[in-house]
Amino acid sequence: MKKPIMADLSLLLVTLIWGTTFVLVQNAIDFLEPFSFNGIRFLIAAILLIVCLLIFERRQLKQLNFKIFASGVFIGFWLFLGYVTQTMGLLYTSTSKAGFITGLNVVLVPLFSMFLLKQYPSKNAILGVLIATFGLFLLTMTDAATLNIGDGFVFICAISFALHIILTGKFSSKFPTLLLTIIQVTTVALLSIGSSFLFEDWRKSLNKDILLSKDVIVALIITSVFATALAFFIQTNFQKYTSATRVALIFAMEPVFAAIAGYFWALERLSISALFGCILIFTGMICAELPTNKIPLLRKSVKNN
Repeated sequence: MKKPIMADLSLLLVTLIWGTTFVLVQNAIDFLEPFSFNGIRFLIAAILLIVCLLIFERRQLKQLNFKIFASGVFIGFWLFLGYVTQTMGLLYTSTSKAGFITGLNVVLVPLFSMFLLKQYPSKNAILGVLIATFGLFLLTMTDAATLNIGDGFVFICAISFALHIILTGKFSSKFPTLLLTIIQVTTVALLSIGSSFLFEDWRKSLNKDILLSKDVIVALIITSVFATALAFFIQTNFQKYTSATRVALIFAMEPVFAAIAGYFWALERLSISALFGCILIFTGMICAELPTNKIPLLRKSVKNN
């Protein structure tokens, strides 16, 4: 199987994991506050990845230097900022609006790629982005309330996740995958734990009755192993074989998988417009995968000028 196809399928698996664990996370943060949950989740994931490094890829430690450390911290910072601003935004805005605004990173990624990396999306990719964005609107926007400060925080979240995708693609081809993943995941863990001490009742988070509750343990184990350690390792490893725009389109499937998981596990029901939105997001992703000519849509030719 060609590497780009394998990369896209692997990233779709990551999206499936994130989408299907959304319900677990929602249940867990009813007991454990968000920063505390993410701090423990990412810390467990970092420990698991470090153990894997020491057992299977110890030689990667020889490549540890300031460049890879700074790159991993930089990637991790934007990932952390995305989680923080999304959490802050949800205090002031609706879940549906937050879902749509976060999903706008599917538009931001190709824009940032053009300006930061000089990478221009194909015609099919641009069409796929437009279709998927409209699908996100239909799937998530169940109200038409005016904009508020929460929406601003969530938009910063969308920017952060978009930059995380772009930077992961940029640095993943330069450094060892496992080592780079460990650094970024550890960065998120430490920043989340620090935020918990600053902004949350961390004593509550250390309560044994909460930490040992079934919902929290199940959510922490599944999200730490699959939605964090495995997911970010896969993203870091395979994103070098595909474009940032295609990654953003694939990740736009997350609310679709979350909606499907909610339907089966939480007995949630989707409206007709939401179902149509799911279909459009999937159509947009497929559209970007279709063959196209090799000349990028937005690249300007000056040879004949």
